[in-house]
Amino acid sequence: MNRRHFLKTTSAGFAAGFLGPSLAFSQSTNPPRIYKAVKWTMIKGDFSVYDKFQLSKDVGFDGISLMAPGIIDLKEVLQAQDKTGLPVHNVNDANHWKVRLSDPDSAVRKQAIQDMRDTIQFASDTGADSILLVVGKVTDPANENHDQVWERSTQAIQKTLPLAARLGVRILLENVGNGFCETPELWNEYIDQFASPWVGAFFDIGNHHSRGGADVWLRKLGTRIVKLDVKGHHSDRKKNCDLFDGDIDWAKIRQEIERINFTGWATAEVSGGDGRRLRQVVERMDRALGI
Repeated sequence: MNRRHFLKTTSAGFAAGFLGPSLAFSQSTNPPRIYKAVKWTMIKGDFSVYDKFQLSKDVGFDGISLMAPGIIDLKEVLQAQDKTGLPVHNVNDANHWKVRLSDPDSAVRKQAIQDMRDTIQFASDTGADSILLVVGKVTDPANENHDQVWERSTQAIQKTLPLAARLGVRILLENVGNGFCETPELWNEYIDQFASPWVGAFFDIGNHHSRGGADVWLRKLGTRIVKLDVKGHHSDRKKNCDLFDGDIDWAKIRQEIERINFTGWATAEVSGGDGRRLRQVVERMDRALGI
């Protein structure tokens, strides 16, 4: 059994009897609770797909998060996975900011749904068990307001859920920088309306630090959180930053992660670079998350 097949079969079986956070890939008899991944865009340099996979593995990452549709050649990804043994755990929808599910233009919304479907298919083809999706953006009170973002994105996700369930790929939602569901209670209500194990939260620690504290959000969202994005945040500068360069209390973050019994993938989302830089990111993730 190869790694892609293992990822898909374990993911599908887990989601069918969903009880909590994500199931992480491991062949170890005593696996760690949290697995570290790197985002594709963080790997800098004129490297082939295979070289990026190999570099990510060499510096200490357990997996990788890609982007689709139309960003990376599927055949090259599959070959790189088979040669390196590094799994793809997630695929980000590459177009969700500009081609939005909440756009006032129905033709744009139709394309956004197709992009989401294509991202789900790419995730399935690579063995990933999730996609990351920003559901829309509040842009103006008349044509793309909060209620409209809620209604339009809900309808779109509901249309796509059968495909996600059939392929065993979870739709993990993010509410960052889009003016939508800016309290934990409202975000919980949005996620819970789907009443589906195939919909959950992709929680960004750095971004939510600026919204009343990431530790508070972690506590209130609980097991709706399936995967983590990891970066720091500097409150005075009102900017995200490297781990430990801001003012996040990582001890509190670890406490809340432990409280919700989180087990799964944590993906770095900080400035990238060469192997030396990526190795530093791995070391800081270990410290921040207590890995």
